[in-house]
Amino acid sequence: MSPSLSPSESSSVRRLSVTVLGLGPMGRALAGAFLDAGVRTTVWNRTPGREGDLAERGAVLAGSAEEAVAASALTVVCLVNYDATDAVLRQPAVTAALKGRTVVNLSADTPVRSRDTGRWADEHGIGYVDGAIMTPTPSIGTPAGVFLYSGPEPLYREHAPVLDALGGVHTHLGEDIGRAAAYDVALLDIFWTSMTGYVHALALARAEGISARELAPFARGIGAILPPLFEEWADDVDGGGYSGEGNPLTSAVSTMGHVVHAAEAHGIDATVMRAAEALAVRAVDLGHGADGFTRVTQVLDHA
Repeated sequence: MSPSLSPSESSSVRRLSVTVLGLGPMGRALAGAFLDAGVRTTVWNRTPGREGDLAERGAVLAGSAEEAVAASALTVVCLVNYDATDAVLRQPAVTAALKGRTVVNLSADTPVRSRDTGRWADEHGIGYVDGAIMTPTPSIGTPAGVFLYSGPEPLYREHAPVLDALGGVHTHLGEDIGRAAAYDVALLDIFWTSMTGYVHALALARAEGISARELAPFARGIGAILPPLFEEWADDVDGGGYSGEGNPLTSAVSTMGHVVHAAEAHGIDATVMRAAEALAVRAVDLGHGADGFTRVTQVLDHA
C-alpha cells in the first residue's frame, strides 16, 4: 500500500484502474506503485519483455497499445519524449480507442510539444493532462516523490485518487497545458547546469592534486548556500531590484576569470564558465556593473 493512502482511501482506489504505456525503469516504477496501492493496472510497452515481474505482481499485459488504452478510463504515458508518445497515441486505432478517456502524459519534452499534444487530444475528444516527474525512480511510491500537472483542473481532480497512489506530493499548476513542462525544463536547467559546474570543479580540483572525495565536503557547503539564495534572488528578480549589495557584477566577473584561467592553465575546457563570464561582462558593458548577478536574467531576456 502506498504510504500516502489511508485504509479508507485504499479501499476506494482498489475499485479503480489505470493503464501504463511505457515500461522503462520509470514506467515500471509507476506501474509497480499502482499495483502496490491495489489499482487494477494494465501495462504495455513498444518492445515486448520489458515488464519484469509486473505480471507476477498482478498487472495485466496488453497485447497492443489499442487493447491497453481500452482497458482503463485513465492511461498514464511514460515514454522517452513526445516523438515516442506521438508514435503510439496518434496511431488511428489507438486514437479511436482513447476517445472519451483520459491521458496523463508523464513523458518529458518541451512546453510547445505539450500544448501541441493538448490540442490534438482536444480535437479527438480525449481528456488530456500533462505532467512531469521531478524525482528519481526510487522515489516512486514513497513520500519522496514529486509530481507536477497542468491542464483542466476538473479532469485532474477526477483522476487524482488514482494518481495519488503513486505516493509523494502532487501539484496541479494551472490550466495551461504547457505549464508543467515549463516548470520541468526550468528545474532541469538548474540541475544540469549545476551538475556541469560540479564535474568541471572535480576536474579542476583533480588537476591541482585534490581528489573528488577531498573536495566533496566543501562542495556540500557551497550547496547549502544556494537554497536561501534561490528565495532571495526570486524576490529580487520579480521585484526588479537586481541588488548588487555585497557582490556586484564587477566582482563576479573577476572571480569567474580566476576559474577560467586556472582551468585553461591545465588544458581543461572552460567553455561553460566562459559563457557565464560573457553574460556577466555583457551586463557590465550595459552599465549594470554595480548590480547583482540577477541582472543577467534581464540580459538573457534581450539576447
